[in-house]
Amino acid sequence: MSHLSPPVGSLDHIQGTVDAPVTLVEYGDFECPYCGAMYGVVKAVQEAMGAQMRFVFRHFPLTDMHPHALHAAQFSEAAAVKGKFWEAHDALYENQQALNDSALLEYGEQLGLHTRDLQGAFDGAYDENIQRDFDSGLRSGVNGTPTLFINGHRYDGDRDVRSLLDALRSAANSA
Repeated sequence: MSHLSPPVGSLDHIQGTVDAPVTLVEYGDFECPYCGAMYGVVKAVQEAMGAQMRFVFRHFPLTDMHPHALHAAQFSEAAAVKGKFWEAHDALYENQQALNDSALLEYGEQLGLHTRDLQGAFDGAYDENIQRDFDSGLRSGVNGTPTLFINGHRYDGDRDVRSLLDALRSAANSA
């Protein structure tokens, strides 16, 4: 079993409270179809768990297989600077079939991001953040996406809502 390294901290993208008894971390790639499927599962477990769970997203763009993954991650980081990471996260997964630069510029406009901010992102302004996440994934044993961790331990169980909820509730009860 792999362990999350480093643990969740202030540099992470987090939804939920720090005192939630269970933390779900996803290493994801915005262009990965399996991550796209996991998006709906995560939304369902977030709703079911409520304040009992916090969710953390870390970047793991598989650029050899997904040509738009890096720019999508860069887009989300530009949005994060404006306090809109989660809006960008949702927009990217909900529009996963359209992640080229012109689509990203359109999503940015919808989120109130300036073209110059996105261009800076595409030129590498936030690559250090993305690389930090990617490197932490490698240290944590991530070799594909999505990879999930529950309270710091890799979750390799079934990826349906019921199975993930069972694992999360078990972890919450053990906390």
